[in-house]
Amino acid sequence: MCLIAADGDPIEKTTLTERQVRILRLREGGRTQQEIADQLGTTASNISAIESAARSNIEKAQRTLDLADVIRAPVRVPIAEGASLEEMIDAIYAKGNEAGVSIAQPRPELYAHLFADLTERVDDNRLLTDIEIGITNDGDVTVFEDLG
Repeated sequence: MCLIAADGDPIEKTTLTERQVRILRLREGGRTQQEIADQLGTTASNISAIESAARSNIEKAQRTLDLADVIRAPVRVPIAEGASLEEMIDAIYAKGNEAGVSIAQPRPELYAHLFADLTERVDDNRLLTDIEIGITNDGDVTVFEDLG
């Protein structure tokens, strides 16, 4: 059986296996790992491992897309560890102005966007790691962590 994604493309064009997609769909539908295991004739720990691998694949795919957005962005803003969110926003607006690109989000929305994206990378309003920000020609801001 070949599963079809929502856009009509076969699952084999994704980073997920058919089994991972099936389990994720069942989990999103409210089924427990044990219920799925019983249905598929396996163990709940096996379902857990497959689900975990699927979610990891999704996270890696999203990070790949984020990196591609930053690479394609005409304006890139490296932000060093220790910078505050305010300093980061100042740098983004300055680089955008320098490149003639208007940032799409007003300052409070950009702050909220960055804080949400970087929650695990910020302590006491300061970055715990280097990041790179990409600014598109439309002024959209994308964050990519782990430059190395």
